[in-house]
Amino acid sequence: MTTAAEAANVAQKQFGLMQALEEGGFVSWAIFITLVIMSAVSWYIMFTKLFEQGKVLSQSREGVQKFWASSSVKDGVNKFEKNSAFRQIVDDGLRAEEQHSKLIDSQDQHEWMQSSLQRSQDAINAKLGTGLAFLATVGSTSPFVGLLGTVIGIYRALIKIGASGDASIDKVAGPVGEALIMTALGLVVAVPAVMGYNWLQRRNKLIAERLSTFSADLHGYMMSNGAVRPTVAAKAAAPAAAKPAAPAKA
Repeated sequence: MTTAAEAANVAQKQFGLMQALEEGGFVSWAIFITLVIMSAVSWYIMFTKLFEQGKVLSQSREGVQKFWASSSVKDGVNKFEKNSAFRQIVDDGLRAEEQHSKLIDSQDQHEWMQSSLQRSQDAINAKLGTGLAFLATVGSTSPFVGLLGTVIGIYRALIKIGASGDASIDKVAGPVGEALIMTALGLVVAVPAVMGYNWLQRRNKLIAERLSTFSADLHGYMMSNGAVRPTVAAKAAAPAAAKPAAPAKA
């Protein structure tokens, strides 16, 4: 006598993913491959963006502190990594300072420096946002791609019922199972993409805030020839300035 566990195992093998795809034919395979590609690219973007953001956030803590502890801007720029976003801002600031003296028409140096640093920030933020549009697209469209497979599966079930005149479970289980599987696949692709998009966007906003703060501090520092230093610079310089008192001679 067949047990319930054995019956469930047989049903799983008979109406599993591969069986549903084979029964669905070319359309089901096309939808399945599309969802797999969308999922693979989404995870690749999420991992690469997390790595990229992690490097920028690390530089916003350690690199910025070392920069403000330096004696000058040209010395501090070497405290950042070669391809660091913060180093790019400093390099663009130094380049803007050098280019201002070459301008034919007079322009306020503060405005020239501010616009140059803003362009640098915009370029960095645009680079950090690369790929996020794809995540948003996957998150919004993959459920509909899965829904297409669902509609086709239900349509096939109705055709079987109409052709055979029999609505028993063994006649419609295959197409209905295919429909449910496609719905589930669409959600499996969409949910991580939406969550990853929102998380990466939040981290990008945090990075943009830190870049903006650093750029404003750098602008004030360069325009005052080092007289205006941010709070973090004063804290970094304090330990170096403080010296232990000499012991009193007997």
